Amino acid sequence: MAPEESAEAAGLLQSFESRYLAARTLRSFPWQSLEEKLRDSSGPELLLIILQKTVKHPLCVKHPPSVKYARCFLSELIRKPSGDSVTLSESTAIISHGTTGLVTWDAALYLAEWAIQNPAAFAHRTVLELGSGAGLTGLAICKTCCPSAYVFSDYHSCVLEQLRGNVLLNGLSLEPDATDDSESPKVTVAQLDWDVVTAPQLAAFQPDVIIAADVLYCPETVLSLVRVLQRLSACLKGQQAPDAYVAFTVRNPQTYQLFTSELGQAGIPWEAVPHHDQKLFPYEEHSDMAILKLML
Repeated sequence: MAPEESAEAAGLLQSFESRYLAARTLRSFPWQSLEEKLRDSSGPELLLIILQKTVKHPLCVKHPPSVKYARCFLSELIRKPSGDSVTLSESTAIISHGTTGLVTWDAALYLAEWAIQNPAAFAHRTVLELGSGAGLTGLAICKTCCPSAYVFSDYHSCVLEQLRGNVLLNGLSLEPDATDDSESPKVTVAQLDWDVVTAPQLAAFQPDVIIAADVLYCPETVLSLVRVLQRLSACLKGQQAPDAYVAFTVRNPQTYQLFTSELGQAGIPWEAVPHHDQKLFPYEEHSDMAILKLML
């Protein structure tokens, strides 16, 4: 890097650091200068340095700003040089309209981070997400991992309505209204009741990858999820087995043990995905989160 370019980068980093530590309004940050710099240099490396000087700054780790401020900042920052970002509409209540699916949970952020670091797991493949909730994980995958098709699914009508809105909010088209854009995945939002969905209905999705995040919050959902995975495994016999990833926060060790026990009884082998240390999103630092890869 030439001396003048190094000085420009240092000035840009200093500007982000000082504004973030002072909790200045987001419009005061030099976003345009950052986008110009990203086009001319190593984007991921520069973004990681900015993260270290803002969200992961020692002062912010000890005395963090509000979660809302950090999330709004990251939604602007965590983008590709093209300027892609994820915008979400979600509930401020943990439980709303009788469902937990209107808010983004920590394991969804954790799985999104892993996906961003492992785009080859989703590139040019059809992804089926079980229990999509607000849709952050899927939107991050659609914007950064180049899937050929993505199926968001959930059951509650309010969750599905919010999901459709978030898909459109992020510039993606829903089938059958999608245009012939080879750079964008074919996106579907499907209503899926784990307790009544049939094997033929699941087979129609033709998934290459199956994911789920933060859906292991009680024994009933654990049993329902394993039954769905069994049906998927049975209906896709004779085809190349899809990859399956389930991310979760270990809130109750008994629930986690029930899940792995039920997988064993269903004849579904699994292995733990190594923890990643590149934290891109704000969530509880000491949360015990994990991703299991299932062999259907």
